[in-house]
Amino acid sequence: MSLPSGAPAAASRVPEAVHRRRWAILAVLMFSLLIVVLDNSILNVAVRTIATPAPTGIGATQSELEWAINSYTLVFAGLLFTAGLLGDRVGRKKVLLGGISVFGLASALAAFSSSPGELITWRALMGLGAAFVMPATLAVLMNVFERDEQPKAIGIWAGSVGLGIAIGPITGGALLEHFWWGSIFLVNVPVVVIALIAMAVLVPDSRDPAPGKVDPAGVVLSVVGLVLLVYGIIRGGELADFTDVTVLAPSIGGLVVLAGFVWHEKRSSHPAIDISYFGKPAFSAAVAAVALIFFALMGVTFFSAFYLQSVRGYSALQSGLLVLPLAVAQMVFAPRARLVVDRFGARAVCAVGMLLVAGGLAAFALFDAETPVWVMCVVFFVQGVGMAHVMPPVTVAVMQALPRERAGSGSAINNTFRQVGGALGVAVLGSVLSTVYRGDIEKHLDGVPAAARGVAGESIEATLGVAAKLGPAGEPLVAAANDAFIGAMHVTAAGSAAVALIGAVVVGLFLPGRTGAPAQEPRSQEPRGQEPRGQEPRGQEPAPVERSAEAAPAE
Repeated sequence: MSLPSGAPAAASRVPEAVHRRRWAILAVLMFSLLIVVLDNSILNVAVRTIATPAPTGIGATQSELEWAINSYTLVFAGLLFTAGLLGDRVGRKKVLLGGISVFGLASALAAFSSSPGELITWRALMGLGAAFVMPATLAVLMNVFERDEQPKAIGIWAGSVGLGIAIGPITGGALLEHFWWGSIFLVNVPVVVIALIAMAVLVPDSRDPAPGKVDPAGVVLSVVGLVLLVYGIIRGGELADFTDVTVLAPSIGGLVVLAGFVWHEKRSSHPAIDISYFGKPAFSAAVAAVALIFFALMGVTFFSAFYLQSVRGYSALQSGLLVLPLAVAQMVFAPRARLVVDRFGARAVCAVGMLLVAGGLAAFALFDAETPVWVMCVVFFVQGVGMAHVMPPVTVAVMQALPRERAGSGSAINNTFRQVGGALGVAVLGSVLSTVYRGDIEKHLDGVPAAARGVAGESIEATLGVAAKLGPAGEPLVAAANDAFIGAMHVTAAGSAAVALIGAVVVGLFLPGRTGAPAQEPRSQEPRGQEPRGQEPRGQEPAPVERSAEAAPAE
């Protein structure tokens, strides 16, 4: 955008060489992010195959399958905050390269696992790599785009997350139809190699020019607190009982440690994160909205997979294709969300977006075994449109609340709340689904042999497995299982919609409305009068504040 004649030039903080290739850099960041997001949704498709005895699978039990998923989540969520801090300190490009390399190596090892224990171990290592990739992508984005273009870039970034969630089942289903189960992990390796080369060539490095002292106590408290809390959430989902001592102990312990983390950060002279940012209503509302929308969405994603495959009888590939409208909606609308926000304000746009998500979730309470496919596609599309008008604005609110040099910390906060919210959604809503289903199916198990009755009531998959072994006598049990699951899905969908409505209230009350002028970017802590080093100006514009390795003068 050109300035009027005689108007002073706006300060640029991005070197010209980086500015020219910013969209190519964004494509590389999206490519890297897509691998991480894609992986979890692919694994959900393959659990049946992995549970099959060798040579088709590795004979994993239900508990082992859950930990193959949860080991990734536990490590990923526990280290997100630390990974963001490390990127700010040592350089985001270095962290991104290291994280994607670990992820690729672990993917190759997971592909050739010969036992469930090995798969769980390598999945945890994949979570370690992913924890360093996700916050770094958003932090780099904030340092290669000027403030006026950041909302558009974040919209595209958010759209790639939705794309990964949707195309994961499609990719997994296609691979499993033609290759062995390990192909769902091995496919990551060539993608990682391409991403590494593109990163090395295109992505500039950046870091906080004045990171201050290390806060080891804060880092340790954040890791311990998050790991304990997420473990308690996962354990509660496994048991479908949040009152068990093995659930309460780590959950309460995690909350106590995180409270200690907040107390420590408020009193530290060099905190890992400035807790005062949470005193800003817009910032707190934005991170709360991230957690609430993923709580609701991940819960419905969990039960919709069983509805489509177990009740409706669709294959993994067909189920993935049915979710494609959600991805299309996000890809189309997320990059354009900024235009709607400019016109109506973040408060109105996010509140309406949350209401659309709530409406889509509530629609599942009306689904039955005969609901037309086109209706499901419309519902998924509406959910995608809603998410596309929530995630970019709240992410912008989080990231632009912090100075650019603290972008890693901001990204880590955003992703940590998202991950914890999603884990809670699967655990809590999954427990609701399981409890209601068990209560309904038990009265239909009278004709099932006593030895199989306990197993048959665990889930719809277990019930259908027992019914298949009973032959023609099991047909009434199949019908009862479908009815029980649909009833449980209706209750869970209503709970998901209620959470999304709470999110609509939060953003409606606390996000800013329409603003007349864009806010100024938080300034770095450079001393006044000192010429900032590290990046060359574009044209006659003042020199930028933050140091870029690419444009740094020789010393």
